[in-house]
Amino acid sequence: MSRFFQIALWPVLLSCLAAAQDMPVKKAPSVTMEPPPVANVTRGKSNSIELHFRVGEGFHVNSNKPAAEYLIPTTLKMQPPTDMVIGKITYPPGETRSFPFAPDEKLSVYSGDFTVTVQVRPLASVLPTKYEFRGTLRYQACDNAQCYRPKDLPVEFEVKVVKAPAPPKKNPAQSPHATNLGIFPRPPKSDT
Repeated sequence: MSRFFQIALWPVLLSCLAAAQDMPVKKAPSVTMEPPPVANVTRGKSNSIELHFRVGEGFHVNSNKPAAEYLIPTTLKMQPPTDMVIGKITYPPGETRSFPFAPDEKLSVYSGDFTVTVQVRPLASVLPTKYEFRGTLRYQACDNAQCYRPKDLPVEFEVKVVKAPAPPKKNPAQSPHATNLGIFPRPPKSDT
């Protein structure tokens, strides 16, 4: 390549790079999870854990119960640690909306913030300490023009297993045969 041609190409190349930097970059659809605080859970009992998610601005995801069978629902799958049981997972109801890509169709979606509640039950034999739960939130994001490939968001949270409170102790000084504890009035004394 001639030296003149190389010098002439530099301004063109620099202007292309500058134009590319000024072009708006389309933001990829995303869902994020707010890191939950460590929750105390009582062993041997069912405990509710709330997981808070946020759909990126300008996007929505199908709800857990989308309006049509062909739509991909938002679902949470968990792999609990040993001796921990995942019970019912409760999803919020979706918001019913229409979009330009299907104006006559009503879709059930989540946008903005939404909360999924997970029931966690440690077995009664579990040692009281911290345990980490892992899973994935599967979702399909869409904007007003198109839907994107389904994604899996890693989900992690910790719980601290605590012992159940001891049952209240009985007062040994109180007779179990006490008949009148001041609850019922005494019968009137007879004059005979």
